[in-house]
Amino acid sequence: MTEPAPRPTAGRGGTTSTGKPKRRFGGTHAQIRSALTFYKVLAYATGVMLLLVVVEMIAKYGFGSEIIAGGGAPLQLLPEVVAETAGGFNLSTAVLIVHGWLYVVYLIADFRLWQFMRWPFGRFVLIALGGVVPLLSFFVERRIHNQAEEDLAAHPEAAPRY
Repeated sequence: MTEPAPRPTAGRGGTTSTGKPKRRFGGTHAQIRSALTFYKVLAYATGVMLLLVVVEMIAKYGFGSEIIAGGGAPLQLLPEVVAETAGGFNLSTAVLIVHGWLYVVYLIADFRLWQFMRWPFGRFVLIALGGVVPLLSFFVERRIHNQAEEDLAAHPEAAPRY
């Protein structure tokens, strides 16, 4: 007759009874999942805004035009000198400003998740680059989300530091 395997419990010296080191997070599992959701939303929003920045750059540097909403037509490409006096709302400038501030909030979400997970600094930089390279935020988000979920599932015994 075999006995059931012992459940891993926290032992002395920061190890579990199975001998592997105990994982320490910077927050509870609920806090980490909240940070992960916040990061996911910001990653998609930043990715979409970055694609709009690419469209704006193509219009500006490829065609020498600004994207204007209103001012005689719902949406129009006008040369830069005409766009200033045409009236309407300059979407080119708005996209740049919104993406810039959204990227700042994305970095806050990145830092919050990185801090809770206690990952190496290189991973923080990798996540931060996701908001700079077009389309990269979608791939980085998927990878980081999966890694965080695997880490949380592998260490259900991990207690917060405080």
